[in-house]
Amino acid sequence: MKLPRFILGDNTDLPESIFIIHTEYPRFIIDLKDDEIEWLEDINADNQDDFIEETNNLIKEASEFYDREVDRYQD
Repeated sequence: MKLPRFILGDNTDLPESIFIIHTEYPRFIIDLKDDEIEWLEDINADNQDDFIEETNNLIKEASEFYDREVDRYQD
């Protein structure tokens, strides 16, 4: 099965939260309510600066994905 890179999710137990699931390495779930990230695998970053930069890029991409999805629902 080919999974999309990002998946949008919610849960009625946490109605104020909207989740973005990143399905590629490094896999994570971000709660857009507070931008908290739950990593789904162990991260061994050889270069901490590169890891921080990549994480920031992934968060930005996740936010852009969410905005795109919301725009599509509104159309």
